Amino acid sequence: MPRKERVTKVIDGDTLKTASRKNPVRLANVNAPEKGQRGYAGAKTRLANLVQGEEVLVDTVARDRYGRSVAKVYKDGKSVNKQMQKRLKR
Repeated sequence: MPRKERVTKVIDGDTLKTASRKNPVRLANVNAPEKGQRGYAGAKTRLANLVQGEEVLVDTVARDRYGRSVAKVYKDGKSVNKQMQKRLKR
């Protein structure tokens, strides 16, 4: 069941923190560059522009080995995951 949550911090291009969770949320099916890799800053900025400080719907589909929720995230009815996938292909 999706939950409304406020994004408090964007960690990188595929991971964010919300006000109501202890562990970060990882975007399902999105693989952004890690810190130190080419494209990291751009991906992080793109995700921050989409969701930083915003209310989103988080629909957890799995948990990863670090205890993070792997989720489909929606803002204003649009998939943040799909928007990031498109932007990362450029």
